[in-house]
Amino acid sequence: MRKYALLILLLSSITSFSQNCDNTLSGTITDLHDGSLLVGATLIVAGSEKAVVTDLDGKFTIRNLCNDTYNIQVSHPYCLTKGFTIKVFDNTTKSFKLEHHLEELNQVTVEGKAYGNKTKTIQENTISKDELERFSSGTLGDALNSLSGVSSLNTGNTVVKPLINGLHSSRVVIINNGVRMEDQEWGAEHAPNVDINSAGNLTLIKGAGALQYSGDAVGGVIVAEASKVPVKDSIYGKTLLAGASNGRGASFTSQLTKSYQSGWHATLQGTLKRFGDFDAPDYVLSNTGTFERNLSFKVGLNQFDYGVEAYYSLFKNEIGILRASNLGGIEDLVMALNSDRPLIINDFTYNIAAPNQDVTHHLARIKGFKRFDGFGKVNLQYDFQRNNRLEFDIRRGAGKDKASLDLQLETHTLMLDLDSHLTDAVNLKTGVMARYQNNFADPDTGVRRLIPDYDKYDFGIYAIADYRLNDRFLLEAGGRFDYTYMDAFKFYRTSFWESRNYGQFFPEIVVEELTNQILANPQLNFYNASATMGATYSFSDEYKLFFNYSLASRAPNPSELFSEGLHQSASRIELGDLSFNSEIGNKIALTFQRENEKFSFSVNPFINIIKDFMVLEPVEIQQTIRGSFQVWEYRQTDAQLLGVDFNASYAFTQIFRFNHQFSFVKGYDNNRDEPLINIPSVNTKNEIVYQNPDFKNIRLALQSEYVFRQNEFPDNNFEVFLPVTQTMEVVDVSTPPEAYHLLNFNSSIDFKANKKSTLTVGFGITNLFNTSYRNYLNRQRFYADDLGRNFLLNLKLNY
Repeated sequence: MRKYALLILLLSSITSFSQNCDNTLSGTITDLHDGSLLVGATLIVAGSEKAVVTDLDGKFTIRNLCNDTYNIQVSHPYCLTKGFTIKVFDNTTKSFKLEHHLEELNQVTVEGKAYGNKTKTIQENTISKDELERFSSGTLGDALNSLSGVSSLNTGNTVVKPLINGLHSSRVVIINNGVRMEDQEWGAEHAPNVDINSAGNLTLIKGAGALQYSGDAVGGVIVAEASKVPVKDSIYGKTLLAGASNGRGASFTSQLTKSYQSGWHATLQGTLKRFGDFDAPDYVLSNTGTFERNLSFKVGLNQFDYGVEAYYSLFKNEIGILRASNLGGIEDLVMALNSDRPLIINDFTYNIAAPNQDVTHHLARIKGFKRFDGFGKVNLQYDFQRNNRLEFDIRRGAGKDKASLDLQLETHTLMLDLDSHLTDAVNLKTGVMARYQNNFADPDTGVRRLIPDYDKYDFGIYAIADYRLNDRFLLEAGGRFDYTYMDAFKFYRTSFWESRNYGQFFPEIVVEELTNQILANPQLNFYNASATMGATYSFSDEYKLFFNYSLASRAPNPSELFSEGLHQSASRIELGDLSFNSEIGNKIALTFQRENEKFSFSVNPFINIIKDFMVLEPVEIQQTIRGSFQVWEYRQTDAQLLGVDFNASYAFTQIFRFNHQFSFVKGYDNNRDEPLINIPSVNTKNEIVYQNPDFKNIRLALQSEYVFRQNEFPDNNFEVFLPVTQTMEVVDVSTPPEAYHLLNFNSSIDFKANKKSTLTVGFGITNLFNTSYRNYLNRQRFYADDLGRNFLLNLKLNY
């Protein structure tokens, strides 16, 4: 036995002494993103003195290696050093990839690639973090209003909805941290549930060309993205405190981020806003306060080839609705519409009473990505949203504190996307989406449910490709298909059911006929196709031309289909139509731009032709046991919108700049040959900015805003009978208010708090001359003026 052991040891020694150590390991070092060769990269064999550097072709050769396993460290300037384990047997070839763009490493954290690269053939407008911070005490709609082509549809000053080239609500898709917002934003009076202080920047896409977001964005897409997190050991944050004289309130927001060299990171952010009654120039706007509380938390890991991130946010907001918009009899309503002042003006208070809204929105998301050589980047995301909306009417008796509208909307979404570079010239993005949504309308309100219970299923699939012909010319094309199935249970008033002839058109959906109601079970299917095709041509480094055609197809939302009752926060009765078809928009947009430090401009003409456009307009006043209200009814027509947006910026010197914006849009009802309702009037903004980085980065800006009178509008006036005078009177709900001019001022200056912290002090004034005016797009213009002068003080500490 001992002899055999000695023989085995002898043979092992002979094998060891005769091992081949003349092997070479060769290959290339390339950039993980674009495959470009990295020159001057260093490779070190661990535990030895062997080290080589890549040549001008990014190639390397390590000689005199044995048949063994080696640990090799690879480094390069502006790259994160990375280790690899390589098994060498004979001459071996192996290539390594490094992350060459550290500043772009955090793609999963910032963009979430489920909504990755945006369209290549539509000009995108962005609002940076610094600009967003000036709107810290405002809303998402207030910030977007600073862009050309964007207006806002307001219910007072706290419910602000973005309106892009004349379109709003379900036609505008909002992406918040990679998640499409599903927050019952069907009507004009539901503001987006997005905390503007949680966004690092906003991107506006005027059109439906970005099919990875959706196919139903007839108006456009708004993308709110988080700030980038650096891949290094760091801890940093900011705190903002803003105070305002109008509303006598304040906003406080704070954010803290911890990041690690390993790629782990976490961010905690919160916001608190409290305002009392706001003021018009000459009186208090009673019951217009707001109380907003928001919280978000994010944690994730971001590596070269894979990453994962979890995110949660809570948005809670209580909003008062102008008390003077909710009145008693028809005489009071007619008197209010004809009066220059609200009929109800109370003393200032922070209390929020009926009518009011109370909205709570939970959002949770988990997403991840994995890169595969030769295939692309695969992204998977699941998100959940729960939106609870309470709307309170002016009620008396035991139920006065009970909500008159109580809706809970839950949404589950699963998305799988692939982002692939097929060749150096061709990129492909494709993906699938599945969504389930449930709406529960609590019957315990004691009020007829405006929106019924329903289940909704969505499935979507898309593909977008872009092809770069040369350094100047790029083409893009894509298609998307969406299927929607809606299963609802709704009680219809028998009189309404018969007036719409639903019994003749939909006899199969009747479940039960009661004394004065009919229980129906509508089951609706919608098949929607969308497409985009465009091109971008660069004349030079400064001049560029964008062309885009987009086809968008939008299924009717639940409000347009099922509304039948009093919408308290809108102070009106709304009526939908079960027979609606999908809305189909064809938009052509052209943009010519010049980007230059001295003089920049962009011209963006567009035309949008929409078939089966769903429009909501007033038709009469109706007396109910809860008061008198305008009745607004949905109908479908063929519409056309056309206009132009113009931006220009001219630098007189390095510290003086002039900015100009001009927006023009016209909307027409082709079937009735008349203008559409609620189309923004022509408006222009001009601003002089002084900013001196060498003197505490001081910034002074004076802005002039002029809004023309809307001279093209439909005649929706109607007559009512006044019992007191026994007369008929015309109620004017159509004539727009007069043009107005506002001056605004804002400023900021930086102070060094210590070596790592900067204190920024900002001061501003809106409506500098306390001008009395009414905005055509503010639905409270029937009852009161818009906001008066407002002094704002902002303090920001970066640390």
